[in-house]
Amino acid sequence: MNTADRFRTAVEQGDAAALDDLFTDDIRFYSPVKFTPFEGKPMVLGLFGVLLRTFENFRYIGDHTGTAETHADPTEAPSSVLLFRAEVNGRDIHGIDLLHFDESGRIKEFTVMVRPLSAVQTLSEAVLAGLVADGLVPAQS
Repeated sequence: MNTADRFRTAVEQGDAAALDDLFTDDIRFYSPVKFTPFEGKPMVLGLFGVLLRTFENFRYIGDHTGTAETHADPTEAPSSVLLFRAEVNGRDIHGIDLLHFDESGRIKEFTVMVRPLSAVQTLSEAVLAGLVADGLVPAQS
């Protein structure tokens, strides 16, 4: 089972602890609602704890994995794209998780893209509330 498969299984089972071995220490998580990435394993694991509680009826519906051999530039890192559907506070969300791997196969960059805009806004509010509740970010005034 490769890293993308292990990641998918962990998320589908709501097993945040299983993600620890899959991430590099300096992982970067690019969110659809924040310009700068979340950085470092402790922050990203905390974020995943919030995400796993926030998404309802989360399911992956497809995937695509590319390797350096499939790219024009052989220095590009292998990656996987996982397509998902979910709900947050009654809003349907369509999205993708884009995973980039390091040379040992661990996830070094993680980018999430979601649609539609109304779902992005609902997701942003719900995740921010979870991050504040878990003490991962300060409350905004």
